[in-house]
Amino acid sequence: MAKKIIKKTIKKKTVKTKLPLKLVKYLADHGVDHKVLEHKTVYTALDTAATLKKKMSEIAKSLLVKADKDYYLVLLPADYNLDFKKLGRCIGVQTKNPVKVVKIPGEKIMEELLKVKSGAMSAFGGFHKLPVYLDKGLVRAKKAVFAGGSHNHSVEMLVKDFIKIEKAALGSFGVKRKVGKVKKKVRK
Repeated sequence: MAKKIIKKTIKKKTVKTKLPLKLVKYLADHGVDHKVLEHKTVYTALDTAATLKKKMSEIAKSLLVKADKDYYLVLLPADYNLDFKKLGRCIGVQTKNPVKVVKIPGEKIMEELLKVKSGAMSAFGGFHKLPVYLDKGLVRAKKAVFAGGSHNHSVEMLVKDFIKIEKAALGSFGVKRKVGKVKKKVRK
């Protein structure tokens, strides 16, 4: 019994998730320069920035959002928080339909809708057949790191190329996070 558990644990540690083949083909079909970055397992944009030793402003945080009855893929810099009201106005202007409710659906909905593991959604809305909204704060980065559809791989590319292949709508719906400096304790 103990041997089986150990073998399973060893297998889990040695198996590394690759970039989904469909996403590799999607990027190749669009012919944009990109770099696949392999890294340790990460679950958040903050973890990605720390692991890759990149500025948080160069990491694209990907969120699945439901606005009324429709789903969208929203990207903003990792050091930004989403302002739901601003996003609702932005989507309303783009679609010419006022948006009443904007929310982040549960992970189970994401898994069913996108057919991906929890937290392993790629940043490429066209790949998922979803419209993409990109916060203008990310454009300042010129080059950014985007979620690659696995916990161990990301895609680095020019933001302008990402906007082009995704036909992303631009807007200002992110609010820069205020991160205070850590105060050192003074010994008496």
